[in-house]
Amino acid sequence: MTYVAPGIHLLIDLWECSHLQDMALIETTIRKAAEICGATVLEIKLHSFGENAGITGVAILAESHISIHTWPETGYVAIDIFMCGSCDPHRAIPLFEELFQSGKIQVSEHQRGVHSE
Repeated sequence: MTYVAPGIHLLIDLWECSHLQDMALIETTIRKAAEICGATVLEIKLHSFGENAGITGVAILAESHISIHTWPETGYVAIDIFMCGSCDPHRAIPLFEELFQSGKIQVSEHQRGVHSE
């Protein structure tokens, strides 16, 4: 039996970053990322851990989610993008690189829902 992957899950690690505490800019960028990937935002919830601390959050999409966690003290950002259907999460990568002015990036891709018999 053949199984078709219902979605692609990207794990994006960015180092040497800026703008890690700008909640408004992060929210705007997540909305734009979802749009350019072809996804529909249902809700975004972000939380700041206070002055000089990071932000964590999630965008709930009709096609799954985008999550983000920032660590300004180390200049690191972790982003997960899981999308199904005709959405292309790869389109969001340059947008996040540009927002955070990343010095280094690593992306791993996982096909979700695939298994071998």
